[in-house]
Amino acid sequence: MERSTFESVYKKILPFWSEISTDDKDYICEHSVTLTYPKGTNIHAGNECSGVIFVITGSLRLYIMSEEGKDITLYRLHAGDMCMLSASCVLQTITFDVFLDAEEESECYVISGPAFSAVSERNPAVKIFALESAVSRFSDVMWVMQQILFMGIDKRLAIFLSDEVVRTGSDTIALTHEQIAKYMGSAREVVSRMLKYFSNEGIVEVSRKGVKILNKKQLRKLTL
Repeated sequence: MERSTFESVYKKILPFWSEISTDDKDYICEHSVTLTYPKGTNIHAGNECSGVIFVITGSLRLYIMSEEGKDITLYRLHAGDMCMLSASCVLQTITFDVFLDAEEESECYVISGPAFSAVSERNPAVKIFALESAVSRFSDVMWVMQQILFMGIDKRLAIFLSDEVVRTGSDTIALTHEQIAKYMGSAREVVSRMLKYFSNEGIVEVSRKGVKILNKKQLRKLTL
């Protein structure tokens, strides 16, 4: 892909772009690639340096995994989002293992981790951006931990469903019970029981198409 294509995107999403030299801009673009990940592809595993990933289309899921194989979704990335935790060579203080999968077919721009790291060493603005990006995502991680540790499953499920309605703009959430449980860090059986309760209360309607929200007002009450 031509440099101009990458630059037109980076100019919009990288606040430091105007502060770095033309040579560094060229270097980042030369070490950028466009990759399309099929649904279900594992993009990043453990503490490797896969690079800085920008989502153009599609959806990615970043999660941690226990020794027993249980995973907890930390956050999801959609069009316009960036993943810095996939570039451990840029943020060397990040020593825990994270995993990144494509939830659906996703097109991404990927900047080589070593290349981005080299530019950040020459430009404090780039390093500050990398740190600020990581810190902003840690806020999402702490919110997930807070929900898991301190909230009941009814409130957690209500928050998840409400967030999905806002994100998708649709009252029908086209996810399976297994997917919802995975995103919430819970068990499918627990989610299914709570959805059945919500259904009996007239809050949702559960079908093969997913979960349809029938009473948004009552759902919002459960999030408080």
